[in-house]
This record gives sequence, C-alpha cells and structure tokens, in this order.
Amino acid sequence: MQTTKIVIAIDGFSSCGKSTMAKELARKIGYVYIDSGAMYRAVTLYCIDNDLFENDTVNESELQKVINTLQITFKINPESGKPETYLNGENVENEIRSMRVSDKVSQVSAIPFVREAMVAQQQALGKQKGVVMDGRDIGTTVFPDAELKIFVTASPETRAQRRLDELQKKGSNVSFEEVLDNVKKRDYIDQNREISPLRKADDALLLDNSKMTLAEQDAWLIAQYNRVIEK
Repeated sequence: MQTTKIVIAIDGFSSCGKSTMAKELARKIGYVYIDSGAMYRAVTLYCIDNDLFENDTVNESELQKVINTLQITFKINPESGKPETYLNGENVENEIRSMRVSDKVSQVSAIPFVREAMVAQQQALGKQKGVVMDGRDIGTTVFPDAELKIFVTASPETRAQRRLDELQKKGSNVSFEEVLDNVKKRDYIDQNREISPLRKADDALLLDNSKMTLAEQDAWLIAQYNRVIEK
C-alpha cells in the first residue's frame, strides 16, 4: 500500500541546523528537500554581485525590476547526493553560505515583493506534496495547512558556535563574537519584520535541539513523521 504523501514544514531561528535535519529527514523518507533559506540567500548574492546594496540598504526599485527573472533551482550533486542551489543556471551553493551573504540576507528577505516572489516559487514546488521545506515562515505563510510543522530553537550561543565551526571548516577567518552578533541581529530582524515575521505556528511542535545529538534529533523527527502518517 502506498503511503500518503504530506508536506513537512520546518521553521526556526538561524543556525539551528534546520537544513541539515530537513535534508536527512527527506533522504530517509524519500521526499524532495527544498531549502527556502537558500532561495533568499541566492537573491542576496545577486544583490551583492550586482551592486544593489548601498551600505546596508537595498536598492529596491532596481531589485524589483529583476526579481521575477531570477530562477532559483535545486539539483542533486551526484558525488555527495545532496541538493545544491543554482541561480540562473549557475551553482552558487558555496557563495550563498559565506558571511558576506549571511550578513545581509535578513535585510533582503524582509522586502515584501521578494517574499511574495519566493513564496510563489515555494508553493509551486510543494503542490505535489512529498516535500520537506525549511525556513522562517513555511508553516505560517507558505504551507499553513502542512500536515507536520516543526519549530526549531536553540540558544544564540549554541547557534553561533555551530555556525563558527561550519565557517572555519570552509577556511573562513571569523571570530565567535562576530558570528554571535550576526546571529542576534538576524534574530531581531527575522522576528520584527513587517511581512511574515518568524514565529511558531500554533500547531507546530517545538524542538529545542541545544543539547541533542544529531542521532537523537533524527530519531525524534522520524517518530513525528510516523505519528502523522499512521493517523
């Protein structure tokens, strides 16, 4: 008997490991993984590379002219088996994870017409169900009727250390204080933006993974998936 496919929405604060857990869950249950945060990062990279930033301010009129021409897609890397992000056909997976993008992505993702364009793309990707999508507003705005919603949190210090470890592995020379400041700044912008602020959906399950191992976290996620499927 074929299992009914559902939409799984994973929201939460930056550097909680949402993408890692969503990718692993999708792999285990045979679903498509969609990294909504990568979509906003790709738009941010476009803005940086095309001089649409004046200090920390985006030239919104110029961005609005091109927003609907930005094609963001995901392709599986045959060697790693993991999805990578493409902007207008170019692989930008490594560039969008850099601090220069992290430092500006919250400003870009707070722009109403950017969110409107990305949400439309995300909803189109999820129409057939069988998807795991993570971000800031998946369970509240993109898929308010998702069958399984999870909201992930951890302390700012825990998240900053995880992010620092990730950046240092890639050879980035940044300090803990710099990363912690970035995490706190993004938290404030994400929670206080006018359009689709970061918040826990009323029917979302709360997961504080501050002290969980990856194995414990993965087991918990599979248990929640099975609980919903077996209803």
